Amino acid sequence: MAAAGISLQSDISLSIYRRAPCEPTLRGGPSERAVMSLTAWLFFLPACFAINMAPGPNNLLSINVAARHGFMTAFVAGSGRLVAFAGMLVLAATGLAVVLHASELFFLAIKLVGAAYLIWLAVQLWRSDAGPMDALKQDDASLWRIARQECFVAAGNPKAILVFTAFLPQFVDISKPMLPQFAVLGASFLVLEWLAIALYSWAGMYLGKWLTRATVRRWFNRCCGAFLGAIGVSFLLVRRSS
Repeated sequence: MAAAGISLQSDISLSIYRRAPCEPTLRGGPSERAVMSLTAWLFFLPACFAINMAPGPNNLLSINVAARHGFMTAFVAGSGRLVAFAGMLVLAATGLAVVLHASELFFLAIKLVGAAYLIWLAVQLWRSDAGPMDALKQDDASLWRIARQECFVAAGNPKAILVFTAFLPQFVDISKPMLPQFAVLGASFLVLEWLAIALYSWAGMYLGKWLTRATVRRWFNRCCGAFLGAIGVSFLLVRRSS
């Protein structure tokens, strides 16, 4: 009986051992099945939000619009830039953005068009009328026009191309499917960008309370115009990353 027991135990242990190769599929934890590493995503969020909150041309535009037309106009019109950024994210995910970024002629064209458009906006702000606030709100408060401006400014920003071709790929694990990872990173970027729009629009709304005097409004518009012009000139100095 003892010998039979030993034989039975050895048969059971052998049977368990033979099933062992199937066990990794059962032991695979959530981290192995996740779209991307949670650690990488948590590192990405603060680094990305710092980029979203940088005082670039779109954020400066949100401040100016909110100061003149209120929070909701600036906040909703900010969706124009999200459309442009979403398009860039799709290009980056499909690999086309890298190809376009590698083209010196294309990158130069983006720089020139983006710089020219920002400088044109800067001139418009510098020369804008400082009449009564009610009249200003009626004159150029078209939501579609402001959203279109947001979209054009974002699309003509060569620094945005660098973000999507050089920054985002740093957080992609090449051992996992790339499209789902780009979807997570891209969605996170857009959500954080909308949060930045809200914060800058909120700041501009409170700044608008100080713009009741025509002289203050004139200098505010000129300061915004000067900053936009300077950013436009800086676009010409942006170089492709190697």
